[in-house]
Amino acid sequence: MTSITETPFASLEAEGRLINAVFKGATEKPGRFGYRGGIALKFQQSYADEKRPPELACEQVIAVADAGAETIPFLTANFLSFEHLQSFADVLKGKLSPTGKYFAFCNNIDLLAKYHVEIDGIPFYVLPLDESTVYNEVLELLRLDKTDLKKLTIGGKTDAVADAALAFDDSFDAISFAQGLERMGPVKNRYEHRPV
Repeated sequence: MTSITETPFASLEAEGRLINAVFKGATEKPGRFGYRGGIALKFQQSYADEKRPPELACEQVIAVADAGAETIPFLTANFLSFEHLQSFADVLKGKLSPTGKYFAFCNNIDLLAKYHVEIDGIPFYVLPLDESTVYNEVLELLRLDKTDLKKLTIGGKTDAVADAALAFDDSFDAISFAQGLERMGPVKNRYEHRPV
């Protein structure tokens, strides 16, 4: 059974960055560890023993890593703003690979846009996310049938998504991170008009 301590997730766990986990454990594939939840990118200052939510985080993360590997080969997540991708790349520096498959669903890019962006040699597929979830969007992108996955465990679903993602090779418009910053829209607050 693969343990988190054998994977690149270990230091993120030690730093308290793996938050709101819905799955954190061995998948159905031998030697593979899966994670679904959030990743804290910037912490608030805390006083004494109080635990504050992170100032900045990416949510709806789906990721896998193999025991003994130094890098995470697949990860997808939701970012409120495209610009947070830089903070993400900084926090995961050394844990991402130039040959990995990383999908960033951003709330403030054009709904018809699909970009390929490199940050420090690490490639990201950047896509819009409005009302849907990362899981639903990534299933559609990877042409996976939701009904086929229903019978699987959460670890099995994570494997299916990761395996399809690792084989993904569509090409998107290549832009620089600076061009992405110029094109992004304002950050949408999803809770702005909801009753308290």
